[in-house]
Amino acid sequence: MNIVFQGDSITDAGRGTGFGAGYAVMVSGLLGAEEAGQHKFFNRGVSGNRIVDVYARIKADCNNLNPDVLSILIGVNDVWHEIDSKNGVDAEKFEKVYNMFMEEVIAHNPDIKIIVLSPYVLKGPATVSGENPDRWATFEREVALRAEASKRIAERFGKSAVYVPLQEKFNEALKRAPESQWSADGVHPTPQGHALIAQEWIKAYKSFK
Repeated sequence: MNIVFQGDSITDAGRGTGFGAGYAVMVSGLLGAEEAGQHKFFNRGVSGNRIVDVYARIKADCNNLNPDVLSILIGVNDVWHEIDSKNGVDAEKFEKVYNMFMEEVIAHNPDIKIIVLSPYVLKGPATVSGENPDRWATFEREVALRAEASKRIAERFGKSAVYVPLQEKFNEALKRAPESQWSADGVHPTPQGHALIAQEWIKAYKSFK
């Protein structure tokens, strides 16, 4: 079984040509030990990617790998790039391109199982600015819109997809420890944050069985 991880820097996690140091390598280690010899794992996250970038790579970094299970975590850069450089992807286009991505992946393999991980954002140096009090409010509002779109996408392709509400999971985690425990800057996870994502990923994977 081929398992492909797709997304931005949260998935990339410094992978180079390997698996990096994030949730993808944690999942491959845990699941690879539990179901030894049953899977091949591929991390194709690329730092800085938006949904349009993931869609542009759909053939080389998704369909050509013939995934049986695909996970995708995307959305925060669609917001972040707009805030910092006016090069983001608005919520309507995000959903439209995401839908196209899903349609093409499923057309390539009608039996594929897709784990749709919601984008999330926490308070941190990248998302909160004393000089710009609207920065956090914009991040929170816009990332939530893309999380809602991700949920609709997963529901639309319900026979093939399962939705993982990571924002809710991180919000629950904040009751146990502050933001700095889970993310270094409000976007990129700490090891504990990656472990939380890995736990939720494995739960979603097992829900397909």
